[in-house]
Amino acid sequence: MSRFADQTVLVTGGSGGQGASHVRALHAEGANVVIGGIDADRGAGLAAELGHRALSVRLDVTREESWAAAVAETEEAFGALTILVNNAGVQNPPAVIESTDLATWARILDVNLTGTFLGIRAAAPALRRAGGGTIVNIGSTTGLGGTALYAPYVAGKWAVRGLTRTAALELGRDNIRVNAIHPGVVATPFITEPAAGSDAPIADFYSPEPFAVPRLGQPADITALLLFLTSPDAAFITGTEYVIDGGLLLGPALKNGSPS
Repeated sequence: MSRFADQTVLVTGGSGGQGASHVRALHAEGANVVIGGIDADRGAGLAAELGHRALSVRLDVTREESWAAAVAETEEAFGALTILVNNAGVQNPPAVIESTDLATWARILDVNLTGTFLGIRAAAPALRRAGGGTIVNIGSTTGLGGTALYAPYVAGKWAVRGLTRTAALELGRDNIRVNAIHPGVVATPFITEPAAGSDAPIADFYSPEPFAVPRLGQPADITALLLFLTSPDAAFITGTEYVIDGGLLLGPALKNGSPS
């Protein structure tokens, strides 16, 4: 299939677990892909693996000038930017609010919230130049409820929801759609390996046993939804939030299935 022929997508955090999944799938369906991230070597490796129609750019999502350079490189290489996936994110080491230092708070919000804000701001003019496009912000189910020990991360993801809706209202008349995806617990290094400054991965705090679908999510699960939201099939969808969590937020499932 080539649903994304003649489309150019910039994915932040594009060489990580979920990001690389998104990049590979979009490329397979015909898109030009731009892999944005701090780790230029890892991004370059993925671009080399994909070959034609793939570009790696160094992108620090917290810096305006880095965003400007990434958008300029994208347009220089492929002529237009039509899709932005704000996927980059970092996690705080688990700590109660009283033990969370201000530097940690500021760093998490800087990447997860300000980075998304700067991405929308930098991409909007390019999307207008292209005649329209779409932005997808990757949030989290933590943005729909409280999660002990992760206050900075939770606060940032809650704020991304309001940012998504506001951007959808502001950009809709420019033929730019803006939506959010809120993954649950997904089996990537982000979840299965300890965050910086922590001894335990997030996965240690969760068991999928109570979920309606009793397993951790896989990057491909999130990618499938992303492909829909960025495709022409979703042309009438904007300002929405999609939860994909295997039923995590529904509450505990029946332990042994349906009663007889």
